[in-house]
Amino acid sequence: MLSMHAIPEAFSVGECDAIVTAISQAPADPALLVGRNRDHNMRNADLVWTDKVDGLGWVMDRLIDLVRVANRDHFGFDLTAFEESPQVAIYRATAGGHFVWHSDIGGGPISAKRKLTLVLQLSPSGDYEGGTLEVMPGAQVLEASRAQGSVTVFPSFMLHQVIPVRSGVRHSLTVWAHGPAFR
Repeated sequence: MLSMHAIPEAFSVGECDAIVTAISQAPADPALLVGRNRDHNMRNADLVWTDKVDGLGWVMDRLIDLVRVANRDHFGFDLTAFEESPQVAIYRATAGGHFVWHSDIGGGPISAKRKLTLVLQLSPSGDYEGGTLEVMPGAQVLEASRAQGSVTVFPSFMLHQVIPVRSGVRHSLTVWAHGPAFR
């Protein structure tokens, strides 16, 4: 059965802090849903796309390697490209940061090609309460690691959510590996 795959300490604490520092200098955009609308009941977060931040090219190189190994060892999907830049999501308790149950495959031309979702935990777990990434590969709900620098990889069609952040701020980075649409 397909499930999520955890990669502990995929990035060092210093690397995570460097990413958060770099994106904090860039303007954040409100997180939009497929169809380019914003619905605070479904998702409330701000986003920074790493391709718009100087000095973060190394991050994508590392993510490509992580996805390659995870796919080879755990998923075996037909992957062809990364068509989207990694995004850093900023979930703030003061804004009710969250993202309800959803999958990353939608009706748009790019999201229909998403095969694997990779989420990097950028914030130390003590910086916020709530905000846990939950993945539902079947009847059970699995919690992703909250350890700073850990990566969680799962098929993009799996339901997942970020529970509401009750205090503090959670930063996470997400990228999608693409391939031919599932049949």
